[in-house]
Amino acid sequence: MIGVVAKLTVAEGKNAEFEEVGKELMSKVKANEEGTLTYQLYRSKDDPQTYIFMEEYASEDAMKAHGATEYFKALGAKLGPCLAGRPQIDRYDIIE
Repeated sequence: MIGVVAKLTVAEGKNAEFEEVGKELMSKVKANEEGTLTYQLYRSKDDPQTYIFMEEYASEDAMKAHGATEYFKALGAKLGPCLAGRPQIDRYDIIE
């Protein structure tokens, strides 16, 4: 299994738009991706402009399939203008 933490900094005044698109993305992922075991958006308690997506995939193929979906591409394009910089993406091996 693969874990991913995507850290995103949202531009001032863009939080509501970012969260709306993030919720739509989570809904589509959870409804359509059997190999995506966890896909959850969190907002930092210390910095309201900082968010993370915590993701867990059953396999490398499941992770690649997630990134190839049409809704991920479309909604990712909507998230981009809300960001104050490039996301930080960290990948992890899950210890079982």
